[in-house]
Amino acid sequence: MYKIPFLKPNLVKKEAYLEYLSQIDESRLYSNYGPLNGLFEHRVLKEYFRGEGALTTVSNATIGLMLAISQTKRPNGRYALMPSFTFPATPLAAMWCGLEPFFIDIRHDDWCMDETILTETLDRLGDQTACIVTYATFGTCLNLSRYEALHRSGTPVVIDAASSFGASSDGGYFGRGFSGPVVYSFHATKTFGIGEGGLVYSADHDLIRRLRQAGNFGFSSDRVSVTQGLNSKLSEYAAALALATLDAFHEKRKIRQRIYQWYMNQFQNADLFSQGWRPQATNGEIPRQTASFLCPGDRSNIDYVAKLANHQVESRTYFSPPCHRQPLFAAYPRSEMYVTDHVSGRIINLPTWEEMSEVDVARVVRLLSP
Repeated sequence: MYKIPFLKPNLVKKEAYLEYLSQIDESRLYSNYGPLNGLFEHRVLKEYFRGEGALTTVSNATIGLMLAISQTKRPNGRYALMPSFTFPATPLAAMWCGLEPFFIDIRHDDWCMDETILTETLDRLGDQTACIVTYATFGTCLNLSRYEALHRSGTPVVIDAASSFGASSDGGYFGRGFSGPVVYSFHATKTFGIGEGGLVYSADHDLIRRLRQAGNFGFSSDRVSVTQGLNSKLSEYAAALALATLDAFHEKRKIRQRIYQWYMNQFQNADLFSQGWRPQATNGEIPRQTASFLCPGDRSNIDYVAKLANHQVESRTYFSPPCHRQPLFAAYPRSEMYVTDHVSGRIINLPTWEEMSEVDVARVVRLLSP
């Protein structure tokens, strides 16, 4: 048993959602976009997207990615262009939609897909590109202006924003106003965690209408299937948790931002940045799921994971190995992966959970010192 585990999910306690559960008992509606689900969607659209655009909940973010890709991809395209430095859900979602992943290298500072290489690849592939699936790495507020232009010009873009719900920059929450689908995860390990669930947002009302229809078996208003669909509906019980989490989310964001600041302070106090350690270059205020750093270039992240484990501190290496190094995806095409391979050999994700103390953080960082 680790004294300091990597993650310790802290979903809202039952007292916070009992009132919502009683409403389920009264309505006797348990799924099918019920009243609690509707209330949650209404509040999120108003509170996080200023009433602009539309959104729909999904049972999990992987299903959300599948729906988003299937509803936006070019019908005769072959490839979904994406980073390899991401969770396997991203290429798997594309594969379930009949596409082949095409992996693109990342930038060295924010670890997001390198848009220069992306542009070169788009020019080379032409109409073989079915869509782009870019990842807002570890929740950063990725600049979406170029992706907005691509999407509007006819190259579909899906934003994998798994860790980005509640991230904000320039006074607005990440994703607001984007014309393509933006997919957020509500998995228990995320800052906005409800167990399982997710959300797809877009400024395009018709896209969300089609997504929602596809997520309800492709039913028309007559409840007959008129388009290919599946079941992506969020239960009313999950919606109850989501509403209670929404009530508490402002405080959760503050706590996680404070923990990350403790890490940054401890790294500076230990003079680790001058010794080759490097944080992710991020944009905006991020509700950190984890604290992510690169270890010195002459060391392996595996050495530090082992050292921490020997002192009963658990850590991770997201995303090592990257997708193009995993057996299922190794045969798919890719650009040169110099930065991805370099970052994945140095990445270390440090414990971040809401009951952590500054003493805990100091202990973790002390173990990273020479």
